[in-house]
Amino acid sequence: MTSDLERAGSRDVEHVGPILDGELVDDTLPQPRRRTVRRRVGRWLRRAWQSAPVVRARSLAAYRVRQAPRDVARLVWFVARGMWRWLLKFWQWATYADLRADARRARLAGDAEARRAAQELIRSDATARWAKLGIAVRRFVITVRVAAPVVAVLWAVAAFMERADMWTWLAEVYTGLDAAWSVLVFLGPVVLWALPLVLVVAAAFEGRDRTPGAGWLVQPDRDDADSWIDERMISRALAHLGIAPLDKFYRDGGELVYTVAARKDGDGTAAQIRLPMGVTADMVAARRSRLAANLGRAALETWPTKGSEDGILDLWVADKGVLGGRGAGDWPLVHDGQVDLFEGVPFGLSQRGLVINAPLLGVNWLIGGRPGQGKSSALRTLMLGAALDPTAELWVFVMGESPDFAPFEPRLSRYRMGMDDTVAEAATQALADLLTEMERRGKTLGEQPGRPPKVSRKLADKRALGLHPLVCAIDECHELFQHPKFGKRAAELAVRLIKRGRKYGVVLLLATQSPTKDSIPREITRNISCGVAFSVADQVANDGLLGSGRYAAGVRATELRINTDRGTCVAVGITDEVFELVRTFYVPFEDGADDVTPVIARAMASIEDAGRAVETAERIEIEAAPVDHLADIAHVLGDEQRVRTQTVLTRLAEYNADEYEPWAFADLKAVLTDHGQRLRKVRGLMYVHADDVAAARRQARGEATGEAPETGGVLPLASPDQDPSVDQGKHPGGRRGNATTEDP
Repeated sequence: MTSDLERAGSRDVEHVGPILDGELVDDTLPQPRRRTVRRRVGRWLRRAWQSAPVVRARSLAAYRVRQAPRDVARLVWFVARGMWRWLLKFWQWATYADLRADARRARLAGDAEARRAAQELIRSDATARWAKLGIAVRRFVITVRVAAPVVAVLWAVAAFMERADMWTWLAEVYTGLDAAWSVLVFLGPVVLWALPLVLVVAAAFEGRDRTPGAGWLVQPDRDDADSWIDERMISRALAHLGIAPLDKFYRDGGELVYTVAARKDGDGTAAQIRLPMGVTADMVAARRSRLAANLGRAALETWPTKGSEDGILDLWVADKGVLGGRGAGDWPLVHDGQVDLFEGVPFGLSQRGLVINAPLLGVNWLIGGRPGQGKSSALRTLMLGAALDPTAELWVFVMGESPDFAPFEPRLSRYRMGMDDTVAEAATQALADLLTEMERRGKTLGEQPGRPPKVSRKLADKRALGLHPLVCAIDECHELFQHPKFGKRAAELAVRLIKRGRKYGVVLLLATQSPTKDSIPREITRNISCGVAFSVADQVANDGLLGSGRYAAGVRATELRINTDRGTCVAVGITDEVFELVRTFYVPFEDGADDVTPVIARAMASIEDAGRAVETAERIEIEAAPVDHLADIAHVLGDEQRVRTQTVLTRLAEYNADEYEPWAFADLKAVLTDHGQRLRKVRGLMYVHADDVAAARRQARGEATGEAPETGGVLPLASPDQDPSVDQGKHPGGRRGNATTEDP
């Protein structure tokens, strides 16, 4: 019942919760933010403490604390060695040690004149020293004689007169003297205390290890901290090359003369050294690997070459690891920009890390190397640069089945690719047309005011003159020059073009993976202005691309590692330097990446914006150069005096299958019969005799010149492949046509 009353009462009474003490807070008033500020400051301090500069400073401080005993010992050693060096220098000066050593060497060598000269220098220098001492003493005495009376008068006046009784100007003199004396009194102790400190610092500087900079102090964890390159290290490295005259020079106490001290040069260190007598730069270059090991570098990072004289060594040493696995980056014009061929084309980075603008106008190029090392890519980069000049006309011939230049087709005036005879024929015709164009341009230049010697930018911009840049690139050019039908003709045209075309805005770019004397005519390699060699196998290929004697001079592409140094080449002629180690720019054109096509599209747009169009050239089909059958027969005979007819036919078919595979015995016989000769039978077998072939060739030349074969009138029409020993051979003795000639 009580519970019922309680329930009834609870309905009438309001429920009151727990009572809490507090105060009202006005939200509009600013609230204290002490905790937030402290939190933010803490976060900022933690971030600063963990930042890279502070972490670096902390690690450096910890490193210096650990190295403090070593640093103190090192400093004491520097001071002691500096004092000792000063003492030695004073002793050498006081005793004329250097001149006495010269006199001693002259006496041992029996050179009386040199000995007398050294002794005379000692006596004259000693006389000069005593004379200088006398002059100094005399000046001191004169100074004392002049200053002493003045000082005595000033002291007497100050002793007998009050400062207030003096004339105004005299009082000011004494005031100035008092101020000077106060300064001397103050500075005297300071100088006396600072002088030992300055002496210690100077002695430490004199006795230091000569290492450049203070890397040991501020960069303790640098990767190449133990491989600084300076004059001391270079001298030590040269002293251990095993070159006899250089070893003798060091044993006699000689010191190398640095005409250019070791200095930072791009991504490495450069120095120029005058070598002692009997030592040439080529001798040092021949020991390049040993020099690199002595300097703590790879052979690819060490480049000793000949300077302006044979006795001057130009040495460039790359920073450790800077050339390994590091490309040149993106081509600067891959996204935007145009090219003026008269200014050059971005080609790559030099060993010094500088962008090289490769020249195109006024030069010709030969690019070579092992397959897959970047030869075609480098040629493509040059042609891409040429494509971005709206005034340029481009021709490309690829002597193989390679799509490297397929995206260029809209921009090319002539383009052929393939391995068949028609491509070789088209390339040969292009060279012939370039020569014709060169002659036309020569006449046009001669008609201009002032008769300019070569094509300039101003003349190239005048469309009516037709003197725009004309660039012809031939990839795998060895296939063209070795072609049995068109090779000789193409080689002759290329040589003439290289020798003369550069003045007329005609540029020839050749690329090959076979830079040998058999595949590339010697006259081409001799006259090429810019040679580029990627990794090559031997000295022959190196000098075939870079020029004769380059290997011996230390300019070697044989040091480039296949695949590892892909895209890196050794180049000559592209700058004023003796050579350049170039990391070429790579413009991708492969599966999944094509940066070439957008550049060509941009080039086509620039041509349209300039109001121009891609130049078109007439495609004139040429007739293959006539085959000289007699010359080919003489070639397959070689040095043999006689060869069986069947063997001759087999060799001819191997030499030129297209021409000689259909030949039979009757064809061979007809060639000789047409020129007054015939085949001879020996012991029942038919032979071709070298003497008969030589006589037939003389007969053919006589018919061609309109002279009798044995008369001396007009010089014969010489062929590039004639063998003088065959052409000038004597007539066979006995009667012509004797078919029973016995074996010699």
